[in-house]
Amino acid sequence: MELHGATALVTGTNRGIGHHFAVELLRRGAKVYATARRPELVDVPGAEVLRLDITDQESVEAAAAVATDVDLLINNAAFTAGGNLVTGDLDAIRLTMDSNYYGTLAMIRAFAPVLARNGGGAILNVLSAVAWTTVDGNTAYAAAKSAQWGLTNGVRVELAGQGTHVAALVPGLIATETLRDFAANAGVEFREGALLDPADLVRLALDGLEAGEIEILDRIGADAKATLTGPPRAFSLEAAAAA
Repeated sequence: MELHGATALVTGTNRGIGHHFAVELLRRGAKVYATARRPELVDVPGAEVLRLDITDQESVEAAAAVATDVDLLINNAAFTAGGNLVTGDLDAIRLTMDSNYYGTLAMIRAFAPVLARNGGGAILNVLSAVAWTTVDGNTAYAAAKSAQWGLTNGVRVELAGQGTHVAALVPGLIATETLRDFAANAGVEFREGALLDPADLVRLALDGLEAGEIEILDRIGADAKATLTGPPRAFSLEAAAAA
């Protein structure tokens, strides 16, 4: 997909990967709708800022009614602090699934007709390498990302007929505030260079999107995908931090 001249909507642009997506898309010549539940926290000069809560159907529909020129949807926003499935807070587990799976699905259902009217365009879903493994301490998040992977594969088939390219970004350890907080709570310290800079990840993702890739992986994502050929295994944050 040619990004120069495209019109993108990015969810969760108030910080982290979403913020970097919005900034890099603008740099590449795209128009950008930068969205967040709290739009006052979005700092992306040149973007059109919209309030959007992907777990609120009315909010999703309102965004689709405004952003009628979108031909690239980037589903980045997600709740990540689900905890463990057996011992974690059930409301947090539900919220994790609601945002990662149902929130992504709501966005795709709302914007699929918009993309069709604008020539097909593309959808990029931001997943995680734990979709293909799991991680003790946040197995709920891993399960939600596994479900989101299945969703991505499903809508790719369903939307092929309207010419919509559906891709997944599957990264490993990204230097975001969320990951640093999780690692600190787990007592894990990362060696220098163990974390991928979010700006580098976003450039990798957009390069892959322009090249027509359907799964865009960093090194850890590629290693995680390879494990699917053998017995299931957990992702070791400690081992990855030291690698």
